[in-house]
Amino acid sequence: MKIIIAWLALLLFGSPCFLVAQGDLPSDYLSPEFHAGRREAFRAMMPEHSVALIFSYSTRTFSQDVDYVYHPNPDLYYLTGYKEPNAVLVLFKDDQHDKGSSYHEIFFVQKRDSSEEQWTGRRLGVAGVQSTLGIKNVFEGKTFKSFPIDFSAQQKILFSPFPSDVKDERDTAGLFDLVQQFKVKAGFPADYDPELASMQTNVVVYSKYFKDMQGYLKEAMATNEKYKNVAWINEMINVKDSTEQVRFLDKLKKIRYDNYDFAGILNKLRGIKTDDEMKLLRKAVQISSIAHKVAMQTMNPDMSEREIQGVQEFVHKKYGAEEVGYGSIVGAGPNGCILHYENNDRLHVGNQLVLMDVAAEYHGYSADVTRTAPANGKFSPEQKTIYDIVYEAQEDIFKICRPGIPTDSLQQTARAHIAKALIKLGIITKTNEVDTYYPHGCSHHLGLDVHDRGDYDTLTKGMVITVEPGIYIREGSACDKKWWGIGVRIEDDILITNTGYELLSYLAPRKSEDVEKVMTNKSALHGFEVPVLPGSK
Repeated sequence: MKIIIAWLALLLFGSPCFLVAQGDLPSDYLSPEFHAGRREAFRAMMPEHSVALIFSYSTRTFSQDVDYVYHPNPDLYYLTGYKEPNAVLVLFKDDQHDKGSSYHEIFFVQKRDSSEEQWTGRRLGVAGVQSTLGIKNVFEGKTFKSFPIDFSAQQKILFSPFPSDVKDERDTAGLFDLVQQFKVKAGFPADYDPELASMQTNVVVYSKYFKDMQGYLKEAMATNEKYKNVAWINEMINVKDSTEQVRFLDKLKKIRYDNYDFAGILNKLRGIKTDDEMKLLRKAVQISSIAHKVAMQTMNPDMSEREIQGVQEFVHKKYGAEEVGYGSIVGAGPNGCILHYENNDRLHVGNQLVLMDVAAEYHGYSADVTRTAPANGKFSPEQKTIYDIVYEAQEDIFKICRPGIPTDSLQQTARAHIAKALIKLGIITKTNEVDTYYPHGCSHHLGLDVHDRGDYDTLTKGMVITVEPGIYIREGSACDKKWWGIGVRIEDDILITNTGYELLSYLAPRKSEDVEKVMTNKSALHGFEVPVLPGSK
């Protein structure tokens, strides 16, 4: 009751003081100079006479009036360092002039509010953004509606996809209102559909898969009435040859309200990591790798999946990682065959393989590391056989990782190796049956998103990617029962260098012999016990 009364008092009367600045913070965040350099790089790649808008992410409800921990839009963070909601960055290709001064960027942010800050944390406000992030032209979000931006003077309007889950709150300077005000100011058509716009962007960005997308849209039109009346979709599915395809794609690229150039620019920028980014990404990967090693040294058959998850995430926190990069996956036995298994609710892992896909996020940068280990410290013959196939497939992939190699060849190498090995074991009889036991891709970009922005044509120096072959033999599979319930994935993070690659996740053992060896050396957490809860059996 006291909390409710206090909240009402703050709501009605506000608070007379602001919270003081927090001290004793990490000193290795990206610098204002880094973010300013990224904005300039973005502007340099913008089309002539264009403007770009990057919105913050929305807050998301966890339960009733409690939100999830806020995660900033990685694009906005990359360009500004700003980690709060209810903001929009405006970048102009050409200098804008006003009363004798010129500018090419404006940043609208949420205001300082002492009553809100007491409940939900400190805000930078206009002055804080200027002094801490080094951005000069900063205004409160409430001024965006009346700010004299002449969108009609811009040939192209680039913008991040509108948040689909934004809440319409009382704050007229909130994200919902910023988006609506932008649509009005920029003269968006009344029938503008974000979903269709996103599909349109993907058609251009991933044009190498044009025929596949044609087939998908043909099927979608049969089940979704909305698609049948969209002119560009009807035009696309009737494209018959490469000449028509080029003409069609050029037409899409000329659309004024442009997600395509926005995505293309950021894919190129974020897909190649700078030295400053690599310092943080290396640390995220190293933390994650050590956590996997400690989990192996702590593990025993009586532990639960969730306990093993807790060991990993405790190590992350010990090193100062703020969050996990994605929902932690700890699957014992058959649960390891569920690719995105996140329940982690098995009470005893037993003498099973435990697949752990767990990684830290450090200052926004996420690792992505998977290890598979026998809970009792020793692989059975069947477990070791499958594990070693995955390990050898990964070694084959590493051999071709260098600049200029088509990214598709990594997956082709993985599939070929795994198919050949499974045929030899009698688990499959034909190469094309390999997808039953290896149903996912081999690699993706890594960075501010665990599936990060980046191009997927050829490997290029500065890319950070995963290499993650796997084999998953579910119970009831059409093979000898001795293989059932074995799920193995080995996932490592690598940096493409001038002549090859650098293995970033080397601190986590990979070879089956090394996994068994490291598990003989118990961690300080091995055998850790807590008091029995009253009333528990």
